[in-house]
Amino acid sequence: MSTGAERRLNDRQRRAWLRLIRTENVGPATFRDLINRFGSAEAALAALPELAHKGGAQRIRIPSEAEVDAELDLAHRMGACFVAIGEAHYPPLLARADHPPPLIAAKGRLDLLREPTIAIVGARNASLAGIKLAQRIAVELGRQGYLVASGLARGIDAAAHRGSIETGTAAAMAGGLDRPYPPENDVLFAEIAERGAVLTEMPFGWTPRARDFPRRNRIVAGMAYGLVVVEAASRSGSLISARLANEMGRLVFAVPGSPLDPRAAGTNKLLKDGAILTTGAEDVLDAIAPLVGQPPPEREMEEPSDSLAAPPPGDDERARVLEALGPTPVGIDEIIRHTGLHPAQVSLILLELDLAGRLERHSGGSVSLLMGGR
Repeated sequence: MSTGAERRLNDRQRRAWLRLIRTENVGPATFRDLINRFGSAEAALAALPELAHKGGAQRIRIPSEAEVDAELDLAHRMGACFVAIGEAHYPPLLARADHPPPLIAAKGRLDLLREPTIAIVGARNASLAGIKLAQRIAVELGRQGYLVASGLARGIDAAAHRGSIETGTAAAMAGGLDRPYPPENDVLFAEIAERGAVLTEMPFGWTPRARDFPRRNRIVAGMAYGLVVVEAASRSGSLISARLANEMGRLVFAVPGSPLDPRAAGTNKLLKDGAILTTGAEDVLDAIAPLVGQPPPEREMEEPSDSLAAPPPGDDERARVLEALGPTPVGIDEIIRHTGLHPAQVSLILLELDLAGRLERHSGGSVSLLMGGR
């Protein structure tokens, strides 16, 4: 199923997509594999119990039709909607990221999500100087026609949103649309939901956990041509965002700071590692302008094809793949070469293990075995 041509899901397809992505152990990569193999979410849902059983799971929890209807009803009451990859209001660069969320819940001026985007992130305990600089950069980027994206956190994120609220800002969230975080930004969230756009891949009612913030960071980085880090400690979520942006081929910008300020340790390290030195919006605009209109190569959902045709894997084939796996990530191509199995057989076995909660996926397409399961 290609994301190249704009499409629109009908109500039945959207409900099936939502039910599939809300299924236990189904993340964006697994969703993509299931659609590629079975051709539709409905067909994939029918195949899930057997696939998970073959992967070693006793059962897999699939949301009921009533649960999906309840989430759709809640979205409607909130004035939100679910946007599928390939639809008109899905952020175009995010669609071309590695394992983009197949569905996002969104609210606000969704037309803004089509605009060329630059992300600004940084420390929650930001300095006054950092907050002023982030806000000024956001104002100037907005005046030049860019949507400014960030993660709704306190500090630099909030300053970026406030600086671009007049021209267009988007907040990616780590929890459900009805669970903005942190609570101190509730007023800012409401303003962005009315004048900008808010989006998340998480279910309604979901309170964010620590491990959800890197997923949020992936969306912020994936939406943008470039990511600006204003302040960041040596261990911070902003550095995760910068790493993700770099892995996606996005530009990474960093504002230098005093070596005596721990909030500059992360940005100074980014500069040592090759980030673009940034002291104002002009540095960002000069580097981004040539890229606008030239998005990175698109990763497509494919229609099922004869290339997937192969004898179904048996217990011997599953044992060979399990023997090749361990806690250290390995590339799928390496598994195929090592086992000598048909790529479609390896793909199906990995899918079975994933649905059973026994596989972990890593950036770059590598996988590892979860020792003991999830």
